Amino acid sequence: MGVFRRRFDLATRAHNELVDITREVQQIVSESGLRDGLCSVFTPHATAAITINENDDENIGADFVKAMSKMVVEHDDWLHDRVDNNAAAHIKSALMGPSETIPVEEGKLALGTWQNIFFCEFDGPRRQRGIVVTVWG
Repeated sequence: MGVFRRRFDLATRAHNELVDITREVQQIVSESGLRDGLCSVFTPHATAAITINENDDENIGADFVKAMSKMVVEHDDWLHDRVDNNAAAHIKSALMGPSETIPVEEGKLALGTWQNIFFCEFDGPRRQRGIVVTVWG
């Protein structure tokens, strides 16, 4: 098999939030027809990130946002805030990273029982945020 790539967009509702995108990513893996290989999930935004975390308790997302806000304080005299007032979002994005790679086994994402894939918004709300999913094997 070659490379199968799809892009999808989502809207975010808060300045900082986690959006579960596992269902959309699994759909793309299914469409690819790949049985075994790898799936890369990437966001082409300098103020957003992709992570894998617990899927059962929605408080995890709230705790994650709270922890990131404590580690990287908004409007903390960041030099970039003079440009477009979102330096903290850039720093959070760089700390988290723009992508994750997940094994694909028997046509399914090989995530753990309590794991899902999340888009991390750090500069929202935004009407359109892109995610690129690449599947190969």
